Amino acid sequence: QVQLEESGGGSVQTGGSLRLSCAASGFTVSSYSMAWFRQAPGKQREGVAIIDRNGGTRYAASVKGRFTISQDNAKNTLYLQMNSLKSEDTAMYYCAAYAGLLSVMLPDWFTYWGRGTQVTVSS
Repeated sequence: QVQLEESGGGSVQTGGSLRLSCAASGFTVSSYSMAWFRQAPGKQREGVAIIDRNGGTRYAASVKGRFTISQDNAKNTLYLQMNSLKSEDTAMYYCAAYAGLLSVMLPDWFTYWGRGTQVTVSS
């Protein structure tokens, strides 16, 4: 059974850092394209970062240079290192998986989703 479980969210002040984790089970992350999405209240879900199964990465313009997506194949876990956090980064963060090569962050393409972890950035 495929499962994705996010952790690492919390409350942080502007300029702070958090590292989100997404533990996968039932499949191998290295064979999938993995991504982080976020959704703020009243807004659509948006792609934050993606790592395809060849290791290529892409980021939303709003987080480029501040966030880093990575994965540990031995732990079968996806990460999102978030630095220089801003209030506009406040959202529920979700990890998602697609069983193939994908480099675009379109939510409808992703088959498996976690339940999310809340990130709140305050000044």
